[in-house]
Amino acid sequence: MKSAVVRDLTAADVAAVTAIYAESVANGRGTFELEPPDSAEMARRLSVVTSLGLPCLIAEIDGAVAGYAYAGPFRTRQAYRYMVEDSVYVAPRARGRGVAGALLDVLLARCTRMGLRQMVAVIGDAENLSSVALHRSRGFIDAGGFRAAGWKHDDWRDVIFMQRALGDGGRTPPDGPGLPLVDKVGA
Repeated sequence: MKSAVVRDLTAADVAAVTAIYAESVANGRGTFELEPPDSAEMARRLSVVTSLGLPCLIAEIDGAVAGYAYAGPFRTRQAYRYMVEDSVYVAPRARGRGVAGALLDVLLARCTRMGLRQMVAVIGDAENLSSVALHRSRGFIDAGGFRAAGWKHDDWRDVIFMQRALGDGGRTPPDGPGLPLVDKVGA
């Protein structure tokens, strides 16, 4: 079995990413989005991530996109500028082949090198045991959740929060500027 090769996302990958995400929206519980965005909207969303200097990654197996991952701001208030939220999605044909772990490993390393201090996983659906296991295997700890937070596939879905320190975490003051975020006016 060939292992996944992880690299930065390019514009040529957007259609494959859009298809992977659309399948997750339609059939999965990991996202609470109900209508899949088109390629133009996915390109816009991913450009926001990369404009902040955050990693947006692709995993390939045999030259085909098998999954993607990115780190995005957890919240837009400036005090959160050292904390990011991860997102990891894998094509159905590539699940169980180590793709998610390969993506998350690179994402963690890149965010740590950026001087970020915390990563949070917001896992849609408490029954998403593979995502919980993936994050636990990479050092994430349980950080709470919300019961019946979203209505999807004709049932209430919980949200699980998991968290992992990056670098020195909260043991020392930050040594860089963090993310270039701006507080929302009036929010």
